[in-house]
Amino acid sequence: MKSIQLLFVLSLFCFSTMTAGGFLKVSGKYIVNDKNEEVILRGMGLGGWLLPEGYMLQTSSFANAFWEMKVKITGLVGQQNADSFWTAYRKNFVQRKDIERLSQMGFNSVRVALHWEYFMNSSGDWLPQGFTIVDSLLRQCADNNIYLILDLHAAPGGQNSSNISDYHYPYPSLWQSDTNKAMTMNLWKKLAERYKDEPWIGGYDLLNETVWDLPPSNKPLRDLYIAITDSIRSVDTTHIIFIEGNVWANDFTGLTPPWDNNMVYSFHKYWNSNDISSINFVLTLRDAANRPLWLGESGENSNAWFTDAITLMEANHIGWSWWTLKKFDAMNGLYSVPTTTEYNYLLRYWKGQAAKPTVEFAMKGLMDMAEGLKLENCIYNSGVSDAMFRQVSNPTISLPFAENKIPGRLYAANYDYGKYGVAYSDKEYQNAIGNAWGWNLGDKYRNDGVDIEQCTDTITNGYDVFNITPGEYIKFTVNVMQSATYKFSARVAAIADGATIVVTPDNASPRFTSIAKTGDVLTWKTQDLFDIDLTAGTHALRFTFFGSGLSLNYIDLATVGALSVENEANVLKEFALAQNYPNPFNPSTVINYQLPMNNHVSLKVYDVLGKEIATLVDQDQQAGKYSVQMNGEKLSSGIYFYKLQAGNFVEIKKMTLLK
Repeated sequence: MKSIQLLFVLSLFCFSTMTAGGFLKVSGKYIVNDKNEEVILRGMGLGGWLLPEGYMLQTSSFANAFWEMKVKITGLVGQQNADSFWTAYRKNFVQRKDIERLSQMGFNSVRVALHWEYFMNSSGDWLPQGFTIVDSLLRQCADNNIYLILDLHAAPGGQNSSNISDYHYPYPSLWQSDTNKAMTMNLWKKLAERYKDEPWIGGYDLLNETVWDLPPSNKPLRDLYIAITDSIRSVDTTHIIFIEGNVWANDFTGLTPPWDNNMVYSFHKYWNSNDISSINFVLTLRDAANRPLWLGESGENSNAWFTDAITLMEANHIGWSWWTLKKFDAMNGLYSVPTTTEYNYLLRYWKGQAAKPTVEFAMKGLMDMAEGLKLENCIYNSGVSDAMFRQVSNPTISLPFAENKIPGRLYAANYDYGKYGVAYSDKEYQNAIGNAWGWNLGDKYRNDGVDIEQCTDTITNGYDVFNITPGEYIKFTVNVMQSATYKFSARVAAIADGATIVVTPDNASPRFTSIAKTGDVLTWKTQDLFDIDLTAGTHALRFTFFGSGLSLNYIDLATVGALSVENEANVLKEFALAQNYPNPFNPSTVINYQLPMNNHVSLKVYDVLGKEIATLVDQDQQAGKYSVQMNGEKLSSGIYFYKLQAGNFVEIKKMTLLK
């Protein structure tokens, strides 16, 4: 596992338009704050916390709904032990540090998926548990300038026949019971009455993903929405009301014209293309209703899809909320909770593949997973946050995933952070055709299109790149420690002769060599490639593959000789931005760079939120080497980034000020 703090910093170089300022409200087609400044909501859903779904806990095949999970666990360990597990599960899933980290990443809102059973019993009597949970979460959000949006994910009876609303056949659904409808109205009135004066409540998402066979006009849905709105407005005239359509939130038939002045239409987006045609139906709705749009739920795809979806939303003034914060053994969310040996045994038992464990064994498996939910025990999928923020703001720039010092070893799975077509290219890199999967076929380590599997080689970082098809590539940003001639060798498994590896250093001429058959995909051998001259400093190395049946574990770069004076002089005629020295620094540091030609040069410094804090150079300069001193006397300790731009050349590096 990589250092959470180191990888977390890489995701922070982004620009935020969020300005905190009191209650959110509707102004025509926009959500604004009390200063009438547009607010683009950038949110994370807290799904799985108060309403787990089977796929989140790896239980889909035998317990897909929350009530089914409770039955399975209680049947195995008893009610008292089950209660202890669920209490620890909820306590550890979302803590103050989770909300603080979201704020640091650049999120300005969270959408919490609520289950009605935390707030009332089946007779409609109020329970304190749910309100206590929301009170605590709201304090944490307010302290971190994050808007909290309340989402009724499971209404009394269930608003759909799916596990996501904890629907329990044969009990009546929300749509089959007037009692359930009345309880839903009462719950929203109670919540609104409690939080009516809270500026960090971002609004009320009345019903998540109704899916029911309603009349074509959706009249029962509109009627219930209006009744809930009336209940809320009887005690709270301030907060935004979010309205989702029928059929997974996207059928707004009959839900216009709007019936409230402070109303937003919320749609959901999964597994489709990220072009304007994919959202034309809601853009038309916005124009007709003169109300804002909010992408209330999206995600469950690749990093490339995330970047493109968020870019599309923000270009059209649409805020968004991603799904979801934490899941068991999943790479396509912000955090993954590693499953333990004991928990995996429980899964096999419930599938009928293992003998019944003892209560003590089962409780260890369950409580260890609850402990694993704590932020410090989760695996931080840094590429996800990088795709959601930095890659949206800086789509043409890649950043190193690992330290990558040369001479040294480049593990194939540690290619750069960056967009598809910038840091890597892969035939299948997203799912835009209606399924829930289809990019990293190995489902390991990273959430890009590159296919990564657990590696069987004797020397490994745990993973290799496999299923390589012609034309795919991976890129590495490397730090060459000394100018020299370097021998490139590859650790490969190849099922046939003829595959080719092409190396392109920076923008120089490519070098290529053929790979010999090793035997099969489990037989690893080292093969020499070629020698390449590299000067000291930062370089980009792109490895492109042709042929098939090839897997790559790592590339070794070893020094074989000093670089000739003539060759070093030629290579130095390239753009280069050096690491500042000293680093960390206090209070001043020196930044060196070189230009191979006359150019207009910009050298600027940014904080972790992407705010420009200093311009060190902004002028025309002749070809040559330059040194610039930066003084951080008036700055706070922390991480900063400096960006050099000269013509089409752009490079960013990180520096640390320690006082």
